[in-house]
Amino acid sequence: MTPGSVDLLVLGLGNPLLGDDGAGLVLLSELQRACGEPGARVEFLDGGTQGLMLLDRVAGRRALLILDAVSLGAAAGAVHVLRDKEALGLDSHHARTVHEGNAAELLAAALLLGECPEQVFVVGIEPANLRSGIGLSEPVAAALPSALAAAREIISEVLVSAECAPSRL
Repeated sequence: MTPGSVDLLVLGLGNPLLGDDGAGLVLLSELQRACGEPGARVEFLDGGTQGLMLLDRVAGRRALLILDAVSLGAAAGAVHVLRDKEALGLDSHHARTVHEGNAAELLAAALLLGECPEQVFVVGIEPANLRSGIGLSEPVAAALPSALAAAREIISEVLVSAECAPSRL
C-alpha cells in the first residue's frame, strides 16, 4: 500500500523485550485480530523501535493512530487517549518511552517537514515495568481491553469522517 492510499495508519510502537514497553505492539496485535482484514482504508504497521525511520510511512496519511506505552506520571495501567494538538504536544507532557525514537520525536519531525497527517491520535498505556523481560505487568495487561476499545472508537470515528469529508462528496 502506498501512504496516500489509506485513510488511517495504525502504528504500533515499542520493544517487547522490555516488559511494558511492548504494550503498543500487543495492542496492535489485539486490534488487528478484533478488526479482521483492514481492507483498503486502514493499514496496520508494527513500527517496533524504528523511530524516525518511520517518517516516510507516516508522510501523506490523512490520519495516524499510534499505539504505545506512554509514561505521563499516572498510575500504572492508566489508558491515555491523546488527540491532535494534545498528541502533537507529547514532548510538552514530558512523555517518556524506553525506545529512543519515540512517538513524540516522530511527530515533531513530521510536523517540521510538513508531513504530519491531518488527524493524529495516540492511545497509550502507562507502564509499570520497563526492565528487561518479556510480558506485560498485571496493571498493563488489565488495561488492554480499555485501550482496545478506545482505539476501535478512534478507527470508527476516522472512517466515518473520511466518508463525510468534502473531497469525497
